[in-house]
Amino acid sequence: MPEPKLLTDITDGVLTLTLNRPDKLNAIDNELANRLLCALEAGSADTAVRVMRLRGNGRAFCAGRDVSAEPTEQDLVLVQAVAKAIVRNPKPVLAEVHGWTVGAGLEWMLDADVVVAAESTRFKLPEASLGVFVTGGLSVTLPAAVGLARAKALTMLGEAFTARQAHEWGMVYRVVSDADLNVASWRTAVTLAALEPRVAAQFKRVFNQFGLEAFDRAMDEENASQQALSRVGRVSAA
Repeated sequence: MPEPKLLTDITDGVLTLTLNRPDKLNAIDNELANRLLCALEAGSADTAVRVMRLRGNGRAFCAGRDVSAEPTEQDLVLVQAVAKAIVRNPKPVLAEVHGWTVGAGLEWMLDADVVVAAESTRFKLPEASLGVFVTGGLSVTLPAAVGLARAKALTMLGEAFTARQAHEWGMVYRVVSDADLNVASWRTAVTLAALEPRVAAQFKRVFNQFGLEAFDRAMDEENASQQALSRVGRVSAA
């Protein structure tokens, strides 16, 4: 039997969710997105879980949407649902990233509460060059992290950037060596898990309420923009 596309483990109150399509650089297909969504929702309801740690298996965290897969109507629905499940989850979500962190993978990373990145991490938002719009609430989370001017440049130019740049710009909390990544992210997750759950939930809720107050409206606008650009693409191809 093939390996599951999402690996899960609960240890010491930490639910580790590992994207497991290493041969595809953990590119997102609907099965992976749906499994992650279900795991986030289950973790939210599980009293044994105090924090969730999202990571990727193999050479990358996530290469974004799997463009080799046939597009379906569920693509946008599931990617957006995962983003909401991370942001609206009452429990802290930590993202551990390395290698390529691209497109929807980067968007999910920014939905997390704390990000620990390896030196090797390379980020990119190629959506504009592909003729599609951003997802995951990025139109709010990215300006909140890096400022409006840099957010527009990063998305429209689509240039790759490094972990050190991401840290300098406010997208990443900590950068460590590749060899230290797993230990560093685990220790950070354990520190979060040691918080009283109601305290952690209130900090996350209030900071997101004001820092990402337009998150839901941004998701609606992203959906509308994605659909509008899809119509343009169909007309152009006709």
